[in-house]
Amino acid sequence: MTALDPGVLVAAAAIDIPLDPLPADEVLEGTPSAGSVVLDDSGDLELGVWEMTPGTATDTETEEVFVVLSGSATVRIEGMPDLELAPGAVVRLRDGMRSTWIVRETLRKVYWA
Repeated sequence: MTALDPGVLVAAAAIDIPLDPLPADEVLEGTPSAGSVVLDDSGDLELGVWEMTPGTATDTETEEVFVVLSGSATVRIEGMPDLELAPGAVVRLRDGMRSTWIVRETLRKVYWA
């Protein structure tokens, strides 16, 4: 279990995130890699920083709220308008949503899931 200590400053934009290639069955275009660092999972929610390099991939979402720190992407969710992501965007995802992430510039976000 990871717990963020009270009063600790975390520079989420500068955290070193280990990246791994996405599974081939999720990749639609390019060779995207992704990874995350969990900052706190001591309660009912997990707080972390996630990053994905350019490319297009599919995903099945979990219940999550995130804030984009850097990069740009389009997220397509079945039955909804496209979401254009840029720094400062705040998005809520629902468990089970099917999505396609089209990342143009390495995307980094802080998430609560």
